[in-house]
Amino acid sequence: MEGPGRTATTLRAGEVAVDAPAATDATLYFIGRIHTPWSRPEQCPRQGRDDGPVCRIEVFEPWVAALDGLERYGEIEVLYWLDRSARTLVRQSPRDDGQTRGTFALRSPLRPNPIGTQIVTLLRIEGPVLHVRGLDCVDGTPLLDLKPDRRIFTPLAPPTPGDAPGGGVPPRS
Repeated sequence: MEGPGRTATTLRAGEVAVDAPAATDATLYFIGRIHTPWSRPEQCPRQGRDDGPVCRIEVFEPWVAALDGLERYGEIEVLYWLDRSARTLVRQSPRDDGQTRGTFALRSPLRPNPIGTQIVTLLRIEGPVLHVRGLDCVDGTPLLDLKPDRRIFTPLAPPTPGDAPGGGVPPRS
């Protein structure tokens, strides 16, 4: 199988997988669910596009109140759990030509901790549902977090020593 839906049992020439560790030491909350037109990983675009389809991000209770103020931003960062991705590949052949690179040198969804991140255009918020463009994940993908786009966000808290001057561009009004 091609693309992000591959599993560690479908290694390409030159790829290397390892045994996954037994236990975890982190607890993550799935705060919502992402709804896209793609039902299988191999249907997803490799990168989200600004002119891509409108997708919906559903935020679950009790996290809906955390959306307050997010509407001020035209672009947001979406973090999500790529729950269908293999987690044991340490070397991958993205072109399926036998030439490999380390997983950490790639933007592949096949990662030890398959956290996806995408900057998307926020079109509107209707109650617990965000309408966005620019996603690249399967329908039903678990949502981990939402943040203002880090490239344009100016922190509301006062600066501390070591902060970059300016801190970014202020949010839209």
